[in-house]
Amino acid sequence: MSWLSRLLAPPLCADPALLRRALEGKTVLLTGASYGIGAALAVRLRQAGARVLLAARSLEQLQALGSHVYALDLRDSASVDQVAAAVLRDHGSVDVVIHNAGKSIRRPLLKALDRPHDFERCMGVNYLGPVRLQLALLPSMIARGGGQIVNVSSVGVRMPPVAQWAAYLASKSAFDHWLGAAVPELRGYGIACTSVYLGLVHTRMSAPTKQYASLPGLSADEAACVLCRALIRRPRSLQPWWLAPVHWLSPVLERPLEWFRF
Repeated sequence: MSWLSRLLAPPLCADPALLRRALEGKTVLLTGASYGIGAALAVRLRQAGARVLLAARSLEQLQALGSHVYALDLRDSASVDQVAAAVLRDHGSVDVVIHNAGKSIRRPLLKALDRPHDFERCMGVNYLGPVRLQLALLPSMIARGGGQIVNVSSVGVRMPPVAQWAAYLASKSAFDHWLGAAVPELRGYGIACTSVYLGLVHTRMSAPTKQYASLPGLSADEAACVLCRALIRRPRSLQPWWLAPVHWLSPVLERPLEWFRF
């Protein structure tokens, strides 16, 4: 299945020399760093000579991965403000912010009628928290004269809506649109904005959906390699080869696909 997984995934880059050239000596803030993609990426960033700032709710797990760690709950405004202030106090600014933390919920709408908190949690982790964190860090990045903002997104954002994923995809789409709207304003300050659209990655987040275990997908380390390519090349977006045509065909595909979602 590995060849099919690679065929369907965005291009990756595992060249340590290129990554070191791009990141050595730079300060990189990585959210969702305690497990999965974040933990795998943290190792590669550190090996590339970056000063890696790790943020997540699982502080004990973070401490096993690196020395610059911050307990961050993106659903809690006070936690976001405290971490942003601590990062600026400790390091002055950051060169790269990687918004990797994510909250995924797969649940039929009719089973979520008494669970509005599902939507609130997804919006907090996937949209409102990242926006608040980035707003706090932007002035220092502008003063520094550049940087990069990386949004670890999903191919689902660029595809027709999918049943049972309303909470997750709505929140991921919100941050994707927010960052896209920021591009024209930030370009003049030398700040690159990159959205990376990943398909299935076999991590703790995808594990509750049992049928995904047999589907083609990336490992956490392979997904980290995709993000390394984004950090080296600084493109506006990075996505699988097949996603652009599907996105443009979405208006045509949406109605027929409504009959095949369960």
